[in-house]
Amino acid sequence: MPLDTPYPELDEIIAVIGEAGRRLSDIGASEGAAGNISVFLGWPVEPRRRFSNAGSVELPLPVPALAGGALLVTGSGRRLREVSQDPAANLGFVAVGPDGRSGTLCTAPRRLFDRLTSELNAHLAVHQDQVAATGTNFHAVVHAQPLYLTYLSHVPRYQSGDVLSRRLLRWQPEAVVNLPEGIGCLPFLVPGSNELAAASADSLRSHRIAVWGKHGVIARSDRSVKRAVDRIEYAETAARYECLNLANGEAGQGLSDEELRALCRAFDVNQRLF
Repeated sequence: MPLDTPYPELDEIIAVIGEAGRRLSDIGASEGAAGNISVFLGWPVEPRRRFSNAGSVELPLPVPALAGGALLVTGSGRRLREVSQDPAANLGFVAVGPDGRSGTLCTAPRRLFDRLTSELNAHLAVHQDQVAATGTNFHAVVHAQPLYLTYLSHVPRYQSGDVLSRRLLRWQPEAVVNLPEGIGCLPFLVPGSNELAAASADSLRSHRIAVWGKHGVIARSDRSVKRAVDRIEYAETAARYECLNLANGEAGQGLSDEELRALCRAFDVNQRLF
């Protein structure tokens, strides 16, 4: 159980989602309506004060591990930078039914979207996989489109997870400490597809963040929404270093394998890349 009791109030979780959306915008990772956020809550939550309209909804894939829990999800076409200005208008609350196949979608009368994010199936697949494996009662998933990471995913030499990870984690000590498993790397898969959902769940079993080839990234955390965003920011900063180095004829060396191993020993980081 990653969160101490008493559990956070719904308004606290909503506020953090808004802050996370602003930060993704600040680092240039959510242009326009790009990016989406979802949070699984595995304790009783009463949504009606914020989300008074309710209707049934069929989920795009079965999520038995989430049955009886709830999800806060950004609406399709909404700007993450605007969630904090009017959270109820930009978020939907899904109470997952006992069958894990359907639920109740609760929204505000002033909702500004017709449906939840088009990437809902990827979010659900990752939540289902992690909750089933760990039993956590809290899980956050964030998709964003950071400029430098996405650019590198277009370059063939960076389309291997191990190669991408070794190239990026060498640029600053914080990167390997916060992303010790490295960065997962998926080929381009059609956004919103079942193939992307399944591949995301698979990659995030062994990583905390994965690149969606030629599309963006997806990150997870069972501690907080902000921690998932931090992982995107660490990876994006490292990608920016890599792009700067490419533009300067690869003049920089970064941390050596020996230096990285010494760092990991000092901070008790278990990693296999260096």
